[in-house]
Amino acid sequence: MDALLNARQLTWRTVIFIVGLLIMSFGIVLLIKADLGSAPWDVLNIGLFYQLGLTIGSWTIIVGFFVLFVSAVLSKTIPKAGAFLNMLLVGLFIDLFLLMPFMKTPEALFGRGVMFLLGLVIMAYGMGLYISAKLGAGPRDSLMLVLSQRLGMSISTTRFIMEAIVLFSGWLMGGPVFWGTVVYAIIIGKIAGVSIPQCQSWTDMLLAKVQKSHQLNKKIVNNRSADI
Repeated sequence: MDALLNARQLTWRTVIFIVGLLIMSFGIVLLIKADLGSAPWDVLNIGLFYQLGLTIGSWTIIVGFFVLFVSAVLSKTIPKAGAFLNMLLVGLFIDLFLLMPFMKTPEALFGRGVMFLLGLVIMAYGMGLYISAKLGAGPRDSLMLVLSQRLGMSISTTRFIMEAIVLFSGWLMGGPVFWGTVVYAIIIGKIAGVSIPQCQSWTDMLLAKVQKSHQLNKKIVNNRSADI
């Protein structure tokens, strides 16, 4: 592959990466606003917010740096630049969505339940999209993938154990825990087990089309040059 093709594929990967982070952040905020119990990592971030101030997005970034460091030590690799970009963008996106006036908690329990379920699915597919770009998994997902490989466990099992530990820590600091939190901890790994390979398949197909289009254009240019 030549430099132009590499540049085109990198551009598409970057777009997929950022869109995935945006979608995932939106899912996270839907879970928070549903007010049925936040996701374990958000229970931790909100608990830290209650105890120490700053913003939920700020704690997402700070905790992310710590988790990424642990992941780097376990994997014995230097995190990709995308992993650092992940932490910053997710924290910023979360605070941005939380400030939007339309992000309100529905009054009816049914509406809150729908918001919660949508948040779960949207978050999982946003996660799948940005991981599929292969520009560096985020702190939590990096640690999940490393532990899954080192311990020989499935992604769903690894995710469940991680969420349980984080949930308990956040609960001790006063983070919001309700039945939705338990539901999240139980099923997010199963949804991610579907969304990650599915999104990877979509991204691979898109990049294959980009490569095919590049090769076709290159062939046309070569044919024109030969005619001249």
